[in-house]
Amino acid sequence: MIVNEKLDALRKLMNEKNIQAYIVMTDDFHSSEYVGSYFKVREYLSGFTGSAGTLVVLKNEAALWTDGRYFIQAEEQLKGGSIDLMKSGQPDVPDIIEYLYNKLNDGDTIGFDGRTVSNAFASKLIEALRDKSITLSYQVDLADELWTDRPPLSREPVWELDVKYTGLSRKEKLKSIREKMAETGADILLLTALDEIAWILNLRGNDIACTPVFLAYMIIEKSSATLCVHKEILNDEIIHQLENDGISLADYNDFYSLISEADNDKIVQLDGSTANYCVIKSIPESTKIIDSQSPVVMMKAIKTPAEMNNIRAAHIKDGVAVTRFIYWLKHNTGTENITELSAAEKLEQFRAENDSYLGPSFEPIIAYGAHGAIVHYEPTEETNVKIEPKGLCLTDTGGHYLEGTTDITRTIALGRLTDEEKTAFTLVLKGHLNLAAAKFKYGICGENLDYLARYPLWSHGLDYNHSTGHGVGCLLSVHEGPQRIHWNVNSNQNHYVLEEGMIISNEPGYYLENHFGIRHENLVLVRKGKKNSYGQFMYLENLTMVPFDRDAIDPSLLNSAELGWLNEYHKKVFDTISPYLNGDELEWLKKTTEKIV
Repeated sequence: MIVNEKLDALRKLMNEKNIQAYIVMTDDFHSSEYVGSYFKVREYLSGFTGSAGTLVVLKNEAALWTDGRYFIQAEEQLKGGSIDLMKSGQPDVPDIIEYLYNKLNDGDTIGFDGRTVSNAFASKLIEALRDKSITLSYQVDLADELWTDRPPLSREPVWELDVKYTGLSRKEKLKSIREKMAETGADILLLTALDEIAWILNLRGNDIACTPVFLAYMIIEKSSATLCVHKEILNDEIIHQLENDGISLADYNDFYSLISEADNDKIVQLDGSTANYCVIKSIPESTKIIDSQSPVVMMKAIKTPAEMNNIRAAHIKDGVAVTRFIYWLKHNTGTENITELSAAEKLEQFRAENDSYLGPSFEPIIAYGAHGAIVHYEPTEETNVKIEPKGLCLTDTGGHYLEGTTDITRTIALGRLTDEEKTAFTLVLKGHLNLAAAKFKYGICGENLDYLARYPLWSHGLDYNHSTGHGVGCLLSVHEGPQRIHWNVNSNQNHYVLEEGMIISNEPGYYLENHFGIRHENLVLVRKGKKNSYGQFMYLENLTMVPFDRDAIDPSLLNSAELGWLNEYHKKVFDTISPYLNGDELEWLKKTTEKIV
């Protein structure tokens, strides 16, 4: 069926069940950023393939909300259909709740699969629509009736990550979590976020593409813990070790019935930003609930000394692979038939030569020419183009290694560039260098640092429509909170201090629609610097070890400090990865990291 036929079929079901509005989120049952094939309902119904977006279907219209990363992609994929694109955050664009308030009548019903809607969103919906007496029908998975060939829930095998990579055992992590529970007075902690469960248990899986986690829920009490999981994904050895650590097993689908049996005198803690609405509705009404950020979020964000050492090793391995790829792309474009997809395959080959490489940390973005202006463009068979020996190619890719997770963007010159391209490339680089060189007192949040990266562009009346930085997990999600770098302090309710051990990206960009895109991204590690009478000072340690393309740099736009930072970084890159290169690749690295005067 085409999109309009699917929407018509959905509306027929809505009419049968007396539902006036149906909401389709991107989320799975765990509020994961990326989801397995079973959960891609919004993509199935709308045709939009971006990783963020919400579809709302009414009797006579439909609308899809997504953020600035996907405006261009969504416009293209929704073209010719009956779904209106709502560009979130743009002037005169209503948010989902405002839209529903204006469209619905008193007494209408909103339907959704409550396992895919967070409690935080549902609570806002209830509050905003209270005066219209709107009913929420939250146990309605209409997609299951429409999607006849829907993929099954994934049940991939789980494996254990050695403590030499994590720095802490399961028992140590559970002890720390129970200490946090004691501080809040919680008797029971419900965990629904997959990366949190994988982190606690030192287990990894493959139920979600590019994110090594497995479908599970977890219930932690003062002296016991229960893992709700498809038991067939665990081998006997892991089951035995979990039992030794005081963790019992239950079926994945039993989670809701287990929490419905909570004693009335117990205090239950959960994170409403990730716990779905069905979780909340399953807990007995008389049970006291503490809705607060999961204690695992900060524990996971601050890397252990072992994780910090391992992530440095991962970036050396990744730096070698990406540097070899850049050399290959610059020297073979024009002589070989290279496309965006074949270039992505080549980079994957370079990474896969390392024994500890496990796979990509997200779908590779190889965006040539005008495709680079689509912030999160992913080449497909339909969009794939040949890479020519001219212009710019933006490559945003990452890998999972046993030692950790990488994420790097380099914009590569493949021939002569226009003055406009060189100027934009260098302005973005100035911002990247300014942020990388930041020295700041402890207590700073990412929002305080964003201006450093944007100022060179803002001073020319230019900008980019995405965050400057996101947190990164260790062999977990490539996008990890709570830390971030963003200019708009109002876009987050909470602001988090940058703590030593946090990993965060430094990725300013510039995108000229229908022409080119530029982004420079390194991962950095927050470190403690000097401490004196003024307090504790902090700095950012570059983890990524890959040169910037000097063929695209206009040195006249860099001041002496910026040239110094760039030369210092390139010297470190050469010293770090040159022992792993030889021949022409090594000679090229020498030239591309030479001091720029």
